[in-house]
Amino acid sequence: MILTESQRMLRDAAREFAQGEIAPHAARWEREGTRVPERVLARIGALGFFGMQVPEAYGGSRLDTVSYALATEEFAAADCGICNLVNASNSPVCAAIREYGSETQRRALLPDLATGRRRGAFLLTEARAGSDAGALETRAERDGAGFALTGRKLFVTGGASAHLGMVIARSDPSAGKRGITAFLVPTDAPGYRVVRLEEKLGHRNCDTAEVELDGVRVGPEAVLGPEGAGYKIALSFLNGGRIGVAAQGVGVARAALEAARDYAGERVAFGVPIVEHQAIAFRLADMATRVEAARTMTLHAAALEDAGELAIAEASMAKMFASETAEWVASQAIQIHGGYGYLADYPVEKYYRDARVLQIYEGTNEIQRMVIARQLAAG
Repeated sequence: MILTESQRMLRDAAREFAQGEIAPHAARWEREGTRVPERVLARIGALGFFGMQVPEAYGGSRLDTVSYALATEEFAAADCGICNLVNASNSPVCAAIREYGSETQRRALLPDLATGRRRGAFLLTEARAGSDAGALETRAERDGAGFALTGRKLFVTGGASAHLGMVIARSDPSAGKRGITAFLVPTDAPGYRVVRLEEKLGHRNCDTAEVELDGVRVGPEAVLGPEGAGYKIALSFLNGGRIGVAAQGVGVARAALEAARDYAGERVAFGVPIVEHQAIAFRLADMATRVEAARTMTLHAAALEDAGELAIAEASMAKMFASETAEWVASQAIQIHGGYGYLADYPVEKYYRDARVLQIYEGTNEIQRMVIARQLAAG
């Protein structure tokens, strides 16, 4: 699609920052096993990238979905884990407060979230509630005028480093999905405990935590939206989330393609750069075609979202195709590098590791195929 001037400027600003201040250091941060320096996260906030889903009235930039996808691609091309950390705070956390929060909640929370002074995490997944979000067991029991939250959440992006958790819990066990409520919980609240930091294949620059909620007490002001609307809130941002993951896939795939292209132009075999061998040239051509197709699908779904169209199938298609493209392109990049591609000295092994989870979170690709099939059946 043809971008507007403001969309191009936003993309270019994101690329300049991500390639200048993240990409050169991402592999070292992974090797050292340290968190991303707070000064880097502060810069991301100062540039407005934590406020992409926040209205200007609350200190954000409230970008259109196309711009959000473009920025996401740039951050993912530099480091997909950091991108995931930024996106999780943007959506669903900021987006949910924007859409469902009271004016008091918006004014109290969004300005700090928009600038990155505070960051958000989404606590939904449980041991028995992954794709089936309605099966969650975390309880929100009445405690005077407020609630006490008890349960255990898994795979929480930013669960240890975030300052605010959006917790989805069952407030009325007898009401099924209508008995689920969303809560805004400070992560320094008594009873909020990080019991495990996951060691992962990829996304190592993003903390993923198992969090125990041991009777965390919150007042009525912590309830986000109407009581019993938590399931609706949790699912409200699926389209945007899937477009975001699709954009992450495009970013990782593009980075792998560019690394393979550059290597093929430098590596000499049989007297010429290997890019001049048809086997390598055609492989690069196929990689480039899939990356462009994934980007086009992603931006199309984003544009439909901006136009207010129901883009359920398109978002699922983009997420499914782009995430699978990311893994395939990264694998091809490793092949082009030969034995060097298997070593941590070169970036393509990291792209492969970072790509793999994209087919799992924000709805597995099996779920995406179910969604697409249902939309087809519905006509």
